[in-house]
Amino acid sequence: MTKVFLGGTANKSRWRNFVIPKLIIDYFNPIVEDWDNEAYQKELFERKHCDYCLYVITPKMTGVYSIAEVIDDSNKQPEKTLFCVLLKDGDDKFSEAQIKSLEAVGKMVEKNGGKWFRSLKKLVLFLNSSNKVNYLEKVT
Repeated sequence: MTKVFLGGTANKSRWRNFVIPKLIIDYFNPIVEDWDNEAYQKELFERKHCDYCLYVITPKMTGVYSIAEVIDDSNKQPEKTLFCVLLKDGDDKFSEAQIKSLEAVGKMVEKNGGKWFRSLKKLVLFLNSSNKVNYLEKVT
């Protein structure tokens, strides 16, 4: 079965709460109570072994490491790199300058061969349809 790594904004963002119940594929959620070396090693393993590495960026983002990860993955494994930007997250919004920067990141991801989504609904549709394709490939 297809599996997706759910990377990107944490910081009490609720995008995963929207995505997870809608998935008909397997997933790895890296959010844990206590971030330690074991959690980090598990994340590295899952990023390497999942069929897709998804990075959802929202205005609740406080660090920039997810941006570095998505660009790194889009260079090294573009066929499995997915990027999604949400312009709003609760009451939080990106500034115009941040939106321009994130658009440039999205274009870079696409140029490298990854996929860029502008909504969680389209992203979920893509992921769920990828499972059907994989299933059909296995039985035919």
